[in-house]
Amino acid sequence: MRSLLIAIAAIFGLGLASAQAQSPAPTATTKTDLMLYTSQPQDMLNAMIGVFNRSHPDITVHFFRSGTTEVMNKLEAEYTAGAPQPDLLLVANALDLSQMKAKDRLLAYPEAPTAGYDPAIHDPDHRYFATKRITTGIAYNTKLVQDPPKSWKDLLDRRFKGQVIMPSPLYSGAAALHVGTMTASPAFGWAYYEALAENGALAGRGNGSVMEAVASGQSAVGIIVDFMALNAKAKGSPVDFVFPSDGVSVITEPVAILKTARNPAGAKVFIDWLLSAEGQAFAAEQGYLPALPGGTAPKTFPAGFVDPLLISVDPEILIKDDEQTKRTFSDLFGG
Repeated sequence: MRSLLIAIAAIFGLGLASAQAQSPAPTATTKTDLMLYTSQPQDMLNAMIGVFNRSHPDITVHFFRSGTTEVMNKLEAEYTAGAPQPDLLLVANALDLSQMKAKDRLLAYPEAPTAGYDPAIHDPDHRYFATKRITTGIAYNTKLVQDPPKSWKDLLDRRFKGQVIMPSPLYSGAAALHVGTMTASPAFGWAYYEALAENGALAGRGNGSVMEAVASGQSAVGIIVDFMALNAKAKGSPVDFVFPSDGVSVITEPVAILKTARNPAGAKVFIDWLLSAEGQAFAAEQGYLPALPGGTAPKTFPAGFVDPLLISVDPEILIKDDEQTKRTFSDLFGG
């Protein structure tokens, strides 16, 4: 487990820091409103807020949700107008929050309840905190695919010509990190995506559109986040999921408080719950791998699940190349 956390730290540019002494958790004693901007799927977001409110009925959580890229674009427009709206961000890609931190837009929260976590998984300056671990791998339709792909390179096989769909980094934060990771890796590079394009691969919008296409049989195979495919399988969809043998990318869906937050106390309560044993157990119930070490894998994951190989690249490359990565992807696949 620790090896995977260290590798995550390498991807997101997180250093090892000593654990902080814990202060009493902040409380919200009167009815308050909290504005959350997030990329979580709508149904899972609603369920999470509902469980949070069992413990904290005094905090009404309002939200705007979309793909990470659209969330960040909306927020950037609000900064330009001088009126950022959210108290909290909960988005897929830690690279986005790393850039927010670089612009000094995030509030430090050194009292966050991080005891028990490997410090490598959180921002060492306590500006954002990992809430779960989500890998990107391969989903396939079990009615259409008799010989499932085992690796990323298998998707270049002629038997999958015109049958592969993937989320777009122009919409999805997980996709942005995945494409950036793959293209920065010497084992793949842009040559891999050029070969995917030549084999007729298509770009959808977010991971949800990929899941719909694979489950319905519009596409036989999809590049997608793990929980979405495994949750669909558990609900009876004719799909299964592969952790590719040549490695996966991973996101940690970090959470952060904006310096401009109108309700920082309520935001801290929300972060405390996400990082608590209760919050992490609920993440597993929703099909996510918990960020807290020692947590069990979700019931939807394969029996005997072990952490997959992680594709690790220099995070500075991911940050530097982010916009060019999106432009090049758009040139190849549209959007």
